[in-house]
Amino acid sequence: MLSNIAKPFVRLTERYLPDPFVLVLLLTLLVFAAAMLFQQQAPLTVLRYWGDGFWGLLNFAMQMMLVLVTGFLLATTPLVQRALDGLAAKVQSAGTAIVLVTLVALVASWLNWGFGLVVGAFFAKALARRVAVDYRLLVASAYSGFVIWHGGLAGSVPLTIATEGHFSETLIGVIPTSQTIFSGFNLTLTLLLVLLIPMLNRLMLPNKDEAVLVDPTKLAEPLQAAPVPERPAEQLEHSRWLGWLFGGLGLGYLWLYFSDGGGLNLNSVNLLFLFAAILLHQSARNLLTSLQQAISGSAGILLQFPFYAGMMAVMVQSGMAASLSQWFVGFASSETLPFWSFLSAGLVNIFVPSGGGQWAVQAPVMLPAALELGADIERVAMAVAWGDAWTNLIQPFWALPVLAIAGLKAKDIMGFCLLQLLLTGLVIAAVLTWY
Repeated sequence: MLSNIAKPFVRLTERYLPDPFVLVLLLTLLVFAAAMLFQQQAPLTVLRYWGDGFWGLLNFAMQMMLVLVTGFLLATTPLVQRALDGLAAKVQSAGTAIVLVTLVALVASWLNWGFGLVVGAFFAKALARRVAVDYRLLVASAYSGFVIWHGGLAGSVPLTIATEGHFSETLIGVIPTSQTIFSGFNLTLTLLLVLLIPMLNRLMLPNKDEAVLVDPTKLAEPLQAAPVPERPAEQLEHSRWLGWLFGGLGLGYLWLYFSDGGGLNLNSVNLLFLFAAILLHQSARNLLTSLQQAISGSAGILLQFPFYAGMMAVMVQSGMAASLSQWFVGFASSETLPFWSFLSAGLVNIFVPSGGGQWAVQAPVMLPAALELGADIERVAMAVAWGDAWTNLIQPFWALPVLAIAGLKAKDIMGFCLLQLLLTGLVIAAVLTWY
């Protein structure tokens, strides 16, 4: 049934969705026009906002790139790759492939969004080499797991407010992850999505005569003979004891960190994935080879981050982001503020696809409103987090690593993602409002 409903969405995006870089340029023009029309900003003033803010997310961009790169490094370790290939070898039907790739991507994204994006893409390729399945839906299913990342261990909003010295500490204090990531409503929402999204993707599976298949030989990973180290420097690069030593030292430090009461934050999550990857890759040469692939897959994100930073600066400096958020807050009560926070975050995310950057935009509006209305601060914060994650389904910025690995374009998967967006939005809004 849903396969027929998905058809017009697929045709629409295949025909009209441009490359993500072209999309960011068009969105920039839209923000320019909106700032001048609705915020009464002069053209040169808007231009100045944009140029001054172009490099405003460099620190955060570096942190986000590390999330992606460390996730990639861990996903490409021999242990993880063998596990994915072994799991794919047991799959014999297209329906099972869709359900399984979705579940793997969901679990991996909850652990770390960079890990989830990369594992999902590699697993989709491994499945497509063995099973005749619509490759577009398979990759879209892998990407759909990304929708739960902000409710997981690497969620930038809950980790930010759990870190001492965060910019809203004077307003709300430090909120531990036990009240956000591991709260009852967040775990319930996560579990519901883990159960429902695989079923949704399975129901979108096209008939065999309509499926877009891919030649398995084109997805084969190139085999490279392991070089034989000859010189002392090469022997050192291929030495396993260095990987084991520094992987063990890093994990040992993290054990001390958590034993001393340290909590989950972006830095500790990045350290965990980095040192686990060093340990499992074993040698410096294996790690650096994987790093080259990681940088190549994330190049599009690196290029687009400054453009989104410039857009964010225009939205913040012109007052447009605050106006949008305040417009939604104007409808709210203490019970409905999480719902309106979720919707506003979903809209803002189209123009500011950065969880931390978006929180910097919306927190100064949402948090005072929550305090004034007596709303649940933790729920409002997580509503912003879920809104950010939700519309990533149709914001191709974060799909770039998946598409680079899979060899597809954004327009190939976004039709399916549109239907995923509609149904997951209903579930998220319901839980945030009534649970």
